[in-house]
Amino acid sequence: MAFDPESFLETAVQTPSTEDVSAMRELLVSTIEAEGFGVRVDDAGNTISTRDGDEPGPHVVLNTHIDTVPPHVEFSRDGDIIRGRGSCDAKGPLTALLVAFFNTNVVRGKLTLAITPDEEVLSLGAAALDISADAYIVGEPTNLDVCNAAKGRFEGTITVHGDNAHAAEPQSGKNAVTGAGQVLRALDTFLERDDAPPVHPELGAATLTPTMIDGGTASNQVPAECRITVDRRSVPPETADSFTTSLEAHLREHVPDFECTFALTERPTPFLEAFETDDDGKLAQTLAAASGGDICPFSAATEASYFAADAPTVVFGPGVLADDEGAVAHAPREYVRFSEVEAAGAAITETVASFLS
Repeated sequence: MAFDPESFLETAVQTPSTEDVSAMRELLVSTIEAEGFGVRVDDAGNTISTRDGDEPGPHVVLNTHIDTVPPHVEFSRDGDIIRGRGSCDAKGPLTALLVAFFNTNVVRGKLTLAITPDEEVLSLGAAALDISADAYIVGEPTNLDVCNAAKGRFEGTITVHGDNAHAAEPQSGKNAVTGAGQVLRALDTFLERDDAPPVHPELGAATLTPTMIDGGTASNQVPAECRITVDRRSVPPETADSFTTSLEAHLREHVPDFECTFALTERPTPFLEAFETDDDGKLAQTLAAASGGDICPFSAATEASYFAADAPTVVFGPGVLADDEGAVAHAPREYVRFSEVEAAGAAITETVASFLS
């Protein structure tokens, strides 16, 4: 049967996939099988299908995710506009990738569809993918722009260590909350360090933002600990390890009166680090020419960072994270225009054909 992207997208948007993606995965698997292609689900929940050409050639991977953030938003349609949770993040992009996967004439090389189950949470699926390719297209709502770079995101906690004492005799202890004030002032100067990553020509400067603070256990006691959670949005070439080393050195230098320790938040998968792909390369240039979009950075962290170290990687798809009225993705008013899904599918098909046809 011929793939009907409009019907698939409407069905996908009506399929809840916030906490349990099994129904969405079943829809994806049955759709691929109906088109006559083999498909498997690996131990990490990734849905993988591969098409091989008859001649040697490059390997192109099409990737996005089937999970969404809660809560599920009911489907509705108004002409070209399809509304519902996941419509733009990322079931619209998924539909466009399926169009390309089914319609590209794979003469040489290999085309792989690799769809992950938990991008919105821990990226266990993407971290488990054992794929090496020559180009990756990652489906996300980019307004049909070709995004060749994105900031990374690290998260961790600074712990300020002091000594307990009775609040009536504060001088007999060491107040960790007071030390936290020194830490917050030190964070304001972190970007001025000599080893700070340079301002990226497309992504701008890295940021470091304190987002939560917690300290003390009793209102009449000098607190011995205070914890500050920080959010780091990184730019190349910074890694989670180099950020940790730099922050620890900065705290030793600028908070000498207190012992401070820093630990990245524990997670079973690597953090999504910053990435960039050459904007003059074949992948970015071909897709931009086909879509009519700009080559520019993406404002959110994605699983593209797991692939970019292997080969040229771009983020691309229909829909927007936000519009003039406010948030779109992850919001109750999430929507995608089906005409953009069609345009994205055509652009990806043309781009993949340039590698494999």
